[in-house]
Amino acid sequence: MRRREMLYAAGGGLLSPASLAAMQVGRAAPSSSKKIRLGIVGGGFGTQFSFHEHPNCTVTAVTDLRADRRARMQQVFRCDTAYPSYEEMLKQEKRLDAVAIFSGALDHVKHVEAAMNRGLHVYCAVPTCQTLDEAARLKSVVERTGLKYMLGETSYYRPGCIHARHLHDSGALGEIFYSEINYYHDRGDLGELVENKKTRFYEPDGSRSWRWGLAPMQYPTHCLGFVVGVTRERIRSVSALGWGSQHPYLTENRYKNPYWNESALMETDKGHMVRCNVFWLVGEDGERANWYGSNGTLYMANTGRHGDLFQKRLSKAEAVKYPDYLQDKMIPPSMRHASGHGGSHVFLSAEFINALVEDRKPVIDVYDALAMMVPGIIAHQSALKGGERMKVPSFDKA
Repeated sequence: MRRREMLYAAGGGLLSPASLAAMQVGRAAPSSSKKIRLGIVGGGFGTQFSFHEHPNCTVTAVTDLRADRRARMQQVFRCDTAYPSYEEMLKQEKRLDAVAIFSGALDHVKHVEAAMNRGLHVYCAVPTCQTLDEAARLKSVVERTGLKYMLGETSYYRPGCIHARHLHDSGALGEIFYSEINYYHDRGDLGELVENKKTRFYEPDGSRSWRWGLAPMQYPTHCLGFVVGVTRERIRSVSALGWGSQHPYLTENRYKNPYWNESALMETDKGHMVRCNVFWLVGEDGERANWYGSNGTLYMANTGRHGDLFQKRLSKAEAVKYPDYLQDKMIPPSMRHASGHGGSHVFLSAEFINALVEDRKPVIDVYDALAMMVPGIIAHQSALKGGERMKVPSFDKA
């Protein structure tokens, strides 16, 4: 994480380091002896999170279908109890208060439903869901049970996004009328993609995993987190296009997806513009955004080009210097260390546990989670129809 400070605020005045330090990322970590008993599902990506380092959390159970991953999870989370399947772990729900789900994307909604039907709160990795039917099911189970759901969208706690929220809320950017949001995750050497079956695109038995051929816009949350997580707007319509080639990744996938890359032009409920790119075959990488406002613009870094910049109207761009967000009161001292996806993992872990201890709604609740996902589902449908402009259904609370 860059530890810098922003130079300008609304009205042309300077924003002092003290003022920046006073800006809170989230609610302070609770002062409580309450312990959350957490079960963790999925020993790949899941081991990168720090729930067990929170003083109010104990990881009491872990599960993965692979024995080697279960052993790794037990070591990382200092957990004595491991189960060979999610179903077996859920039979012990009386030993748990919540679960953190890091299973394959196609199982997310099913696994959330299974946990909530047993009375457990849920943290779930992205993407939120894959179809409108799944979106409706997810909303229904959260509302029916009254349990807490949090989506683990990493862009929300990237330093640039945290800073953009502060700038938006303080009025320093003015009205954000246009955003450019990008998620670039190159699939690498195309020959190796087919021949090397020891990558995450294959299961241990050599069959192709859920990642093989997934449409780019079926994984839009790393982009839309930069809109929903900053201006809190909703996408109401979208037009998208896609590009592909003749490669087994596109011609032999379960989704009938023909696209490596998809680009969408979206309209928010406030009449603002959003250009959203999700690319799988590109000489770029990363999750980033640019926010264009009537008073100023914030640019997140492009790889190898420039650092993050803030430009006020009628002024030259200045380098952005972020505060040390890791020192924020929402992060317990035991969790103040570097982590993945731009440092976001410790923030996500802390926020979920903090919310459960305080018995409050966590950030990125089910409504935000669906607002970060559903526009992508519709965007892919639009691309398949040659860019037809389509309405995006709302899954907000009635």
